[in-house]
Amino acid sequence: MRVLGERSSAPAGPAENEGWRAMSETCPHVLTLPSAVTPHTTEGCEDCLKIGSPWVHLRECLSCGHIGCCDSSPNRHARAHAAATTHEVVRSFEPGEDWRWCFADETFV
Repeated sequence: MRVLGERSSAPAGPAENEGWRAMSETCPHVLTLPSAVTPHTTEGCEDCLKIGSPWVHLRECLSCGHIGCCDSSPNRHARAHAAATTHEVVRSFEPGEDWRWCFADETFV
């Protein structure tokens, strides 16, 4: 378990280390999330799959289940989805990772 604001050796979050603020316990965007979503696919970034593009890491939208690629990927589909839909909070869709990120607040939640 990580302490608020503590860096760990865990893989980088979606900001891909452009600097991040302490984890938020009060991000208002988490209050509007449904209790559960079903991932649209388990095959990879759904937008990259459509265009035949590679991705680095995957993120799941916690509002609708969209699977998009991270900010280190060429197309940054998770961030683009958040901007287009105002679905602000994603979780890592990588095995062994358990964190959530709010694009609007640029913070772990």
